[in-house]
Amino acid sequence: MSQVIVIGGGASGMIAAYAAAKNGHQVTLLEKNEKLGKKLYITGKGRCNITNAADLETIMENVVSNPRFLYSALYGFTNQDMIKLLNQAGLETKVERGMRVFPVSDKSSDVIRALSDLLHQAGVRIFFNKKADDLILEGTDEIRCTGVVTEDGRKRKADVVIVTTGGISYPSTGSTGDGYRFAKAAGHQITALSPALVPFTAEEEWVKELQGLALKNVSVTIASGKKKIYSDFGEMLFTHFGVSGPAILSGSSVCAKHLKKGSLTLHIDLKPALNREQLDARLLREFKEARNKQIGNVLGCLYPSSLVPVILAVSEIPADKVIHDVTREDRNRLIQNTKELCITLNGLRGYNEAIITQGGVKVKEINPATMESRLVKGLRFAGEVLDLDAFTGGYNLQIAWSTGWAAGSTIEK
Repeated sequence: MSQVIVIGGGASGMIAAYAAAKNGHQVTLLEKNEKLGKKLYITGKGRCNITNAADLETIMENVVSNPRFLYSALYGFTNQDMIKLLNQAGLETKVERGMRVFPVSDKSSDVIRALSDLLHQAGVRIFFNKKADDLILEGTDEIRCTGVVTEDGRKRKADVVIVTTGGISYPSTGSTGDGYRFAKAAGHQITALSPALVPFTAEEEWVKELQGLALKNVSVTIASGKKKIYSDFGEMLFTHFGVSGPAILSGSSVCAKHLKKGSLTLHIDLKPALNREQLDARLLREFKEARNKQIGNVLGCLYPSSLVPVILAVSEIPADKVIHDVTREDRNRLIQNTKELCITLNGLRGYNEAIITQGGVKVKEINPATMESRLVKGLRFAGEVLDLDAFTGGYNLQIAWSTGWAAGSTIEK
């Protein structure tokens, strides 16, 4: 039996602690907050998108950074394994659009409660309001992690220490970059960090006029010049600073490094089900029935009311123009801006609004089967602290579950 200390009671920390305890080890979980799963509590808008029920190949395709590193951990503890574990703990789950898995109750607190019950059943000792300050590192030729120093100055000895402190997104939940500091002290490299799954800021003033407008079933493409970087289909949202929503957030993970070189262009197809000819036929049909009306009063049948003045403005058509005076050129501009409404993206919002952090402990320095440091014996990392991230849809939590399980379940007795 080894003495194991897990630093951080988030998703990866809870599962790592449980896996280690079930494997017969004496496990202590140190949580700096007053409760477990503080960030997990707010995921999925408080509903907790536990994982994604797609096949493992699809999950790998949705991992943005270092998917090959995840292969061993993901196949060692799959999405179905996680669902089964929670079901056995009494949590009922359901699968929604996009194969997203949620608790039937729609309450993230029920997920945390199920995990907490598993920890108590496995005999994990949990200490709240207990911040780890430093790792205890010993040796010269072969460095070993032999424990943790807590904020009160107490040294806690351990055979294995697992760092599951998260990144620096949503710092109010306790994700303040402690794990990066621990990793650097142990000689690890931290790759470039940036907020990910985060809204974009936009240049155009009219974007702010659409604040609160949600568009469903639109196609979005983000490009750098003529080069397409990202595309998706689904829901997006206009905000007081730019754009957000599920179809947009995943794009931030791909576009962050491009934005450092300059602005990008978002192309929105407002009517992806219609090609240009079909859209023109639809316009002509609507116009035929309203020949003597002003165009601003007619387009509400095609667009949300708040979008009508914007579409007309970018198409350079006066809102009071009477339908029978609308030219073919007017119509072509209208079609162009419906199929390709362009917005200049000039930045990302900060870590306070980022769902995850992109970048982290360099995975080449980590054993992918055990999550053990290749530089320091007895030291392991799991979850968001590693340079691993994915698109929205439950994939990031699956990274936490799989890496946490690998870190906890592979400790030798």
